[in-house]
Amino acid sequence: MEEGCSRIRRRVSVRKRNRPSLASTSAIPSAAQLQSRDEQEEKEEEMVARSRRRKTVGVQPVEVQPHQLSNSPEGLVLLMTFGHNDSEEDMFGDYDSFTENSFLAQVDDLEQKYLQLSEQRKHATDFATEDFCSESIKNKLSVTTVSNFTEYKSDEHTENQTEHEDVPIEPGTDVLYDLPSSQVLYFENLQNSSNDLGDQLTEKRDGSSSFPNTVNEELSHNCIKQQEQNDGSSSKVRSNSDTSRRKSIKDHLKSTMTGNAKAQTPIFSRSKQLKETVLSEEINVAKKTIESSSDDLGPFYSLPSKVRDLYVQFKGIEKLYEWQHTCLTLSSVQERKNLIYSLPTSGGKTLVAEILMLQELLCRRKDVLMILPYVAIVQEKLHMIGEGSRGAILEMTLAKILYISKTTQVIGMSATLNNVEDLQQFLQAEYYTSQFRPVELKEYLKINDTIYEVDSKADSGMTFSRLLNYKYSDTLKKMDPDHLVALVTEVIPNYSCLVFCPSKKNCENVAEMICKFLSKEYLKQREKEKCELIKNLRNMSSGNMCPVLKRTIPFGVAYHHSGLTNDERRLLEEAYSTGTLCLFTCTSTLAAGVNLPARRVILRAPYVAKEFLKRNQYKQMIGRAGRAGIDTIGESILILQEKDKQQVLELISRPLENCYSCLVQEFTKGIQTLFLSLIGLKIATNLDDIYHFMNGTFFAVQQKTLLKEKSLWEITVESLGYLTEKGLLQKYTVLSEEELQYNFHITKLGRASFKGTIDLAYCDILYRDLKKGLEGLVLESLLHLIYLTTPYDLVSQCDPDWMIYFRQFSQLSPAEQNVAALLGVSESFIGKKASGQAIRKKVDKDIVNRLYLSFVLYTLLKETNIWSVSEKFNMSRGYIQNLLTGAASFSSCVLHFCEELEEFWVYRALLVELTKKLTYCVKVELIPLMEVTGVLEGRAKQLYNAGYKSLMHLANANPEVLIRTIDHLSRCQAKQIVSSAKMLLHEKAEALQEEVEELLRLPSDLPDVEASSSEKA
Repeated sequence: MEEGCSRIRRRVSVRKRNRPSLASTSAIPSAAQLQSRDEQEEKEEEMVARSRRRKTVGVQPVEVQPHQLSNSPEGLVLLMTFGHNDSEEDMFGDYDSFTENSFLAQVDDLEQKYLQLSEQRKHATDFATEDFCSESIKNKLSVTTVSNFTEYKSDEHTENQTEHEDVPIEPGTDVLYDLPSSQVLYFENLQNSSNDLGDQLTEKRDGSSSFPNTVNEELSHNCIKQQEQNDGSSSKVRSNSDTSRRKSIKDHLKSTMTGNAKAQTPIFSRSKQLKETVLSEEINVAKKTIESSSDDLGPFYSLPSKVRDLYVQFKGIEKLYEWQHTCLTLSSVQERKNLIYSLPTSGGKTLVAEILMLQELLCRRKDVLMILPYVAIVQEKLHMIGEGSRGAILEMTLAKILYISKTTQVIGMSATLNNVEDLQQFLQAEYYTSQFRPVELKEYLKINDTIYEVDSKADSGMTFSRLLNYKYSDTLKKMDPDHLVALVTEVIPNYSCLVFCPSKKNCENVAEMICKFLSKEYLKQREKEKCELIKNLRNMSSGNMCPVLKRTIPFGVAYHHSGLTNDERRLLEEAYSTGTLCLFTCTSTLAAGVNLPARRVILRAPYVAKEFLKRNQYKQMIGRAGRAGIDTIGESILILQEKDKQQVLELISRPLENCYSCLVQEFTKGIQTLFLSLIGLKIATNLDDIYHFMNGTFFAVQQKTLLKEKSLWEITVESLGYLTEKGLLQKYTVLSEEELQYNFHITKLGRASFKGTIDLAYCDILYRDLKKGLEGLVLESLLHLIYLTTPYDLVSQCDPDWMIYFRQFSQLSPAEQNVAALLGVSESFIGKKASGQAIRKKVDKDIVNRLYLSFVLYTLLKETNIWSVSEKFNMSRGYIQNLLTGAASFSSCVLHFCEELEEFWVYRALLVELTKKLTYCVKVELIPLMEVTGVLEGRAKQLYNAGYKSLMHLANANPEVLIRTIDHLSRCQAKQIVSSAKMLLHEKAEALQEEVEELLRLPSDLPDVEASSSEKA
C-alpha cells in the first residue's frame, strides 16, 4: 500500500488448480520444479510487489513432502504465502525478526491504514461481493499461516475450483472490511496449535471440519445475509452486518486473540521455500543421525549447515579448532555421557557448549537449561565450585541433579582445574583437556628497569629479555616509579591494554596519572566516538558524570571496578570492545567476570587488596592477553619489587590450587540449607536417604581430606539435630521391618525460610524483627519497612560515617524518629559517636549499622538519584546500586517468608509495593513503564513526558510516532518497546481470563451432580 494512496484494494485471486491426492504427493518435488513454480508465481506478483506495505490475499498452494520430526509415517506440508514483500527472514533470521514480523506489529500497522480510509468505503462492486460471499460459503477461501515444520493431513477428496480472473475489490465491498482491521488480520493469520486452518476449511466442506463452529457459522451467516440483501440499501446492509459481525465473533475473539496475538507469524517468500525445505530435511537427517550409533555427523556436527553459515556470518568462525572437533566427536559426547573439559582462557570453550546446546534444541527437540535439572547442562566456571557460598550452592544444585535425574547430561567447562579426579568422581564424568591457545601467550616479569621472560626451563625460572628504553623526567619518575607510562605507550592506541590494580582507588589514580603524561595526539584518536561515549554516560546518569572519567576518556583511558554502576560498566565495556577506549585500569573482578581481551596485560602488583596472588587468580588475569583473530601474540607483564621476587617465582612455577568442597565450611548456606531443601522438596525425608544423598556429594568424595575429627554420618546427624533445635524441622520415628526409622518433616518456620530462600543464619532474627514490628509498625513513612528489608549480610560490611549519620538523624521527622526509638537507637548515641565521646550504654552494633543502610535506601527512594545519594553519604554509586539490588531481592524473600506464616499477613500487601519501589527505584508514576523491556529510568521519563503514561499507551503506540517524539530512539528500539508492551498487556489479560475460567469452572466435587443429571435424563 503506497503511503499516499487514498484507497485500499485487495486482490482476491481464485485460480483453477488441481489438488493431487495423498498418493500422488508422496514424493518431494524436485528443486527444478519448485524453482520453475517460484519463477512463474513471482512474475504473477511482480505488479504488486513494489511496496513492502501492500497486502494481497492471492493464495497459491505449494505442496511439498513433509519433514517428519515425530514418528508419523507420512504427511503433507501445505505452504501458503501472502503477497508480502520478498522477506529475507527465515527461522534463523536477523535478531529484529520478532518485532519486524510479529502479529501485533502487523495489527498495529494495518489498523492505522484502515482508520485513514474509513471515510472512503462508499463504492461497492456487486459481482465481487457476490463472488466473495459464494466462495466463503463454499469455504473456498484458503487463509492460512506458514508454520515451520508443522504436520498437516491431506484432504482425501479433491475437486477443481472455478476459475475467475483477479477482481479488485473496493474496501466497501469486502465482507471482512467492516470488521476492525485487527480482526481481519486475525482471520488471515489464525493458526490452531495442531491443525492448519486451510485444511480445516476443506474438511468442513466434506463434513469433517474441526474448525470452531461458531466462526464458520457466523461467517457463512454474514455472507449469506449480505448476499440476500444486496439489492437493498448498501448503507443499511453495512450497518446491519457491522453489528452482526462484531457481535458474532466477540466471544470467540476474547478466548483466542490473546494466545494468537503473541504467536509470531513468519513470512516466507516463495523464493525461500526451497531453502527452507532443504533446511528442514537437514534437521530431520541430523535428528536421525544423532539418535543412531553412526559416526556420520551430518552437515555440521549433527546440525543443519545453516548453523555453520550463521557462525560465519555473525562471528566470523569458518572452521573449528582441532581440539573443538576432537571434543565434539568424543564417544562420551555422542553417547551423552557427563563430560568435563578444561582449556586455557580464550581457547574457544564456549563454542563447544553452544553447539552441544543447539544439538539438544534442534535435533533432539529438548530444552536446554543452564544449571536447572532438565535435559542438558553446561556449567561454566566449574572451578568456582570451591569458592565460598557460590561453590556450596553450585555443589548442592549439581548433587540434586545427579540424585534425581539419571538421564541429565552435565557438561562442565573450566580454564583452571587441578584436582580434576575429584570432580570426575563427583560428576561421574569423563575428562578432556588441551593446552591449546589460539594466540601465543608470553609471560614477563618486570623488576626495576629490567624485563625478564618467564622460562620454566631456566634454573631461576626466568631469563633476561630487555631493558626499558624510555626517557623519564624527574617529575615522571616520582609519579610513575613502576614505568607504567612506558609499558602502556608501547601498545596503545593501536592495540588494547589492561592494567590490573590492587584496589579500586588505585585504579582511578593510575588512570589519571597515565593520562597526565600522554601526548595530545591521543586526543585525536576516535574523537567523535569518545564524545558520543561521554554524551551517553551523561544521558544515562541524568546529566551526571564521574570527574575522573571525564578527564580520562578523551585519551581513550578509563577505570573499571565495582564502584561503577551497571549502566556505566556496560557502556565502557562496549567502548573498549569497539576500540573507542584502548586502556582499562581495573581490579581482579574483571578477569573473572568479563571477557575483555587485550594485546598486553599488566599486573600492577602481585597482590589483590592486601593478599598475595593465588595461582588461579594469576592465570585468569594473564589469560586475557591475546585476542583471537586480531592479535598474533599476547603479552603479560607482572611488576614486582625485589622483596617479592621469591614469592613470585614460586607463584609462576607452582601447580594450580586444588578445588575443595565448601558444603560444610559454609554451614548455614551449605549443608543446613541443603537438608532443609531436600526435606522441603521431599527428595529425601528420612535419615538413611539423606545420608545416601550426602554420599553422592563433592564433599563426600573429599571427606578423607576435609574430615579429620568427625565422620560423614556424624556430620549428617549433627546438622539435622541443629535444624530440629531451631524449630525448622520436626523429627518423628517410624517402626519399619522391626527397625526404627527416623523421618523428618519441615515445620511452618522451616517452610517459610525455605520458600523465602532466607539464609538460615538470619531466619530466627528475621522472625523476631517481624514479630516485634507487629507491636508498633510505623506506616507514616517507608523507613520502618525499609529497615525490615535491609539485607543482614551487608550489615557487617558497613562502616558508618558518624557525622553523616548524625546529620541524617537530625533531619528525621517525628514519625521517623519513632522508628529509631523502637529499634533502640537514640540521637544522643549517634551524636556521641560523631563527636568521639565515650559511650557506656551498650547498643547493638548490627542494629545501628543496619539503620544506617536503611537511611541510604530511604533517601534513595525519595530522591531516586544514585549520584546525589552517593555524594550525600560519601559512598560509591556502584556500592549504592548493589545495596539497592540486594534490598529489592531480600524484600522479595521476606515477602515469600511472610506468605507462609499466617501471623505476618499484614506485611504481604505492604511488601509487594515496597519490592516494586526497590526494584525500579523511580517515581511511582514511572513504575508501569519500567516493566517494559528496554525501558530504563531515562527512557521512562521521556515516554511519560511525551504522554505515554501507561502500559496501554505504549501497547497502542505507533513506532513511527515514537521515533519522532522521543530523542535518540531507533526504529528497532521503538518496535521492541511497543511489542513488549503488547506482550505484557496480553499476559495480564490472559491471567485475568484464566482467573475467570477458574471461577466459572464446575467444581469436580460438587454434591449430587451425577444424581441431578440422571434425574433430568
